[in-house]
Amino acid sequence: MSRIGFSYKKYIAVVALQIVLIMTVLDVTVVNVALPILAEEFAISNSSAVWIVTVYQLVITMLLLPVSSIGDLHSYKRTFLTGVVVFTSASALCAASWSFGAVVAARALQGVGAACVMGVNIALVRLIYPREILGRGMALNAMCIAIATAAGPTIAGAILSVTSWHWLFLINVPLGIVAFVLGWRLLPQNPPAREPKPRFDRVSAIENMIVFGLIFYALGNFSRKGDVALSAVMLAVGLAVGYFYVRRQFSRRQPLLPVDLFRNSMYTMSIVTSVCSFMAQNIAMIALPFLYLNSYHFSAITTGLLMTPWPLATMVISPLAARYVERHNPGATAAAGMAVFIVGVLLLLFTGSAPGELNIAWRMAICGVGFGMFQTPNNIVMVMATPVNRSGGAGGVQSTARLVGQTLGATIVSSIFALLASELAAVRLCLYISVAFAAIAGIFSYTRTLGHRSDLHM
Repeated sequence: MSRIGFSYKKYIAVVALQIVLIMTVLDVTVVNVALPILAEEFAISNSSAVWIVTVYQLVITMLLLPVSSIGDLHSYKRTFLTGVVVFTSASALCAASWSFGAVVAARALQGVGAACVMGVNIALVRLIYPREILGRGMALNAMCIAIATAAGPTIAGAILSVTSWHWLFLINVPLGIVAFVLGWRLLPQNPPAREPKPRFDRVSAIENMIVFGLIFYALGNFSRKGDVALSAVMLAVGLAVGYFYVRRQFSRRQPLLPVDLFRNSMYTMSIVTSVCSFMAQNIAMIALPFLYLNSYHFSAITTGLLMTPWPLATMVISPLAARYVERHNPGATAAAGMAVFIVGVLLLLFTGSAPGELNIAWRMAICGVGFGMFQTPNNIVMVMATPVNRSGGAGGVQSTARLVGQTLGATIVSSIFALLASELAAVRLCLYISVAFAAIAGIFSYTRTLGHRSDLHM
C-alpha cells in the first residue's frame, strides 16, 4: 500500500484507538491524585484506597494475553469494541458507586475493558498503517501515552478544583461513545486466515490469570510491606503454576503465551530490552521525587513540575524517531536512545547539593529524549519480527513486558528504601541500578543489529 493509500478514513480510525488509549492511561494517573479524597469519602485508610488503583492494573495484567489471543483467533476489531463498551460502562459504574466495595468492583471491570483495548491496540495499528510508515503509528501510541502521563495530574487537579471526584470517571463516557462509533465504522477486520484457526485455549487462559495474578499481587504486597509469609507463598504458587503453564504452551499450535515467537532471537531480545528499559525508567521516576522533596526541599507542586520534562521530551522525540528509522536501523537507534538516557540519569546523580529547578529540568528532558529515541524503534523491531496474524499475541506480550518492567522497578525501589537507612543513599543506589538496566537494554538493542541488518530496515 502506498502512502497515498493511507486515506483520511484511516486517520480517523487511528483517532478511535488513541482516544481509548489515552483514557486507559489517564485512569491510572487521575485516580492516583484522587486517592486521598476517595479515602475520606468512603472512610477507609490510605493503604486500602490504593486498591482502587491496584485492582485496575492487576486485572489488566491478568487478561492481556488471553484477550490478545482472542483477537488473533477471531477479531481485533470486535475485541477492541467490546473493550470500549466494557470500559465506558464501568466508568459510569465507578461514578455511580455508593461504597468502597462497589468502586473496587467497577474498577476491576474497567480493567477488563482496558485489557481488551491494550491487547489488540498494536495489532490494529499494524493493520491500519502501511509497512513503510508503521513507525509513525507506533510513535503516535508512545506520544499519546506520554501526553496522558504528563497531563493526568493536571487534569485531575483541574476537575477536583471545580467539581466532585465522580467526574474523573464520567468524562470517559462521551469519549467512549465517540471512540466506539468511529471504531465500529472504520476499523479494519483481521486479514483472511490461510488455514483453520485453533480453538481458544481456556485452560491456558486460566493458568495465565493465576500466574500473573499471584505473582504480581505478591510483588506488589512486598513493595507495600504487607504479610511477607503470605506473599512468599503466593509467589511460590504462582511460579509453580507458571512452570506447568509454560510447558503447556509448547504443545499448542498457536499458544496463548507465544513461546513459538521467542524462537526468533530478534523478537526475544526486543522483549528483554523492553522489560529492562521500563525497569530503568520506573526505578528513576519513583526514586527522584524523594530526592526533590526531601533532599533538595522543593515543594510538592515544584516536584510535580520537575517530573514533567521527562514525558514531554518523550512525546516530542517519539514521532521524530519514528520518521528517522524509516530510513535507518531501528535497533541501533534504540541503543543510542538508551545511551542518551544513561547520560541523563548520570547528570541527575551529579547535580550538586542544591541545584536550581532549571538545572534539574534540562537533565530530566535528556532522560525523556533518550527514552523517546528507544521506545518507538524497539517496538518497531518487535512488531516487524512477528507474522501479521500473530500481531495480537505479540502486542499483548509487549504490553505485559511493560507492566512487568514497571512492577519489578517499583519492587526494587521499595526494597532498597527498606534496606538503607539513608534516603539519599537509597535514591542514589536506585539511580545507579536504573543506569545498569538501561545499559543492559542498550547492549541487547545493539547486539540484535549484528547479523540482522537487512531485517531491520522498513
